[in-house]
Amino acid sequence: MPSNNPAPWWRSAVIYQVYVRSFADANGDGVGDIAGIRSRLPYLKSLGIDAIWINPWYKSPMADHGYDVADYREIDPLFGTVADAEALIEEAHEHGIRVIPDLVPNHTSDQHAWFKAARAAGPGSP
Repeated sequence: MPSNNPAPWWRSAVIYQVYVRSFADANGDGVGDIAGIRSRLPYLKSLGIDAIWINPWYKSPMADHGYDVADYREIDPLFGTVADAEALIEEAHEHGIRVIPDLVPNHTSDQHAWFKAARAAGPGSP
């Protein structure tokens, strides 16, 4: 029997993956950044996308191109700031574009507080 509930938005969405480092460089340092993404939002909107999926932009020692996250609560300075990310999200929403940050909790860096605490606790600790 058919459901009266519409399918979730993501079932038919067009999602554009953005690898921050190489997408768009707004400050000319040779590395893509959040400001670069913001500058391309009108173009992305013109493509007819529903959302952007942002590869890791979190604070990282960059030993694994950002997938080695040191702090999920901070934006890596290479890409911008938390305020820059908030502005991107707000502006993307104004364009009708959702923002999906990539989050892979088991991709923590040896610089992450969780990793450091686990090493300091020693073998067999909870």
